[in-house]
Amino acid sequence: MVGGALQIAGLLVGGIGMIGTFAVTGMPQWRVSAFIDSNIIVFETIWEGLWMHCIRQANIRMQCKVYDSVLALSPDLQASRGLMCAGSVLSFLAFMAAIFGMKYTRCTQSPWQAKGYIILTAGLLFILSGAVELIPVCWVATTIISDFYNPVVNVAQKRELGEALYLGWVAAFCLIAAGATFCCFCRCCEKTRSYGYSAPTHYPTHSQHLHRKTESSYSKSQYV
Repeated sequence: MVGGALQIAGLLVGGIGMIGTFAVTGMPQWRVSAFIDSNIIVFETIWEGLWMHCIRQANIRMQCKVYDSVLALSPDLQASRGLMCAGSVLSFLAFMAAIFGMKYTRCTQSPWQAKGYIILTAGLLFILSGAVELIPVCWVATTIISDFYNPVVNVAQKRELGEALYLGWVAAFCLIAAGATFCCFCRCCEKTRSYGYSAPTHYPTHSQHLHRKTESSYSKSQYV
């Protein structure tokens, strides 16, 4: 009962992390324009993502344009494209493996030991996808912060942390938590099976003891 609830909790948390990873990959709010100029009235907001950049004017009109070339992006955004795509694929594979390895899933007639290996694989894939997602999110955040406090960088080129980065941290935490849940579940199952498979100690009964004594006395009488 507890194992089934643990599996369902891990699957739900992993599904939230997978959906969050897909959303972060497509969101344009990775880098947001910083309002640090002396002019308080700002008419437009600039969003820069992995695939496009958007300009929102006075909270009414928004225009987005896909990047013409990958080489036009900064090195952190170029690497983030590949890493986020890899993290999305890994999270999807981990989610599907977790579904197939669930205790109450009967899509395949596989033994419980094989399902345990599938659950362990899903947990490791969840942890790997969360780690892969953390790399680009932390890299872009570090670049934004360093450029923001760099006096050499022009004020118009300074950016702030966008909503996609915060969502990326939450999604990565959910993926790692789901992976740790599945790995702990497999560990507990291994201990349970090892205790269940241990052979009990058999003590000789009174009838067996008498039978042995009769055999020994009969063997001695043969020599007389």
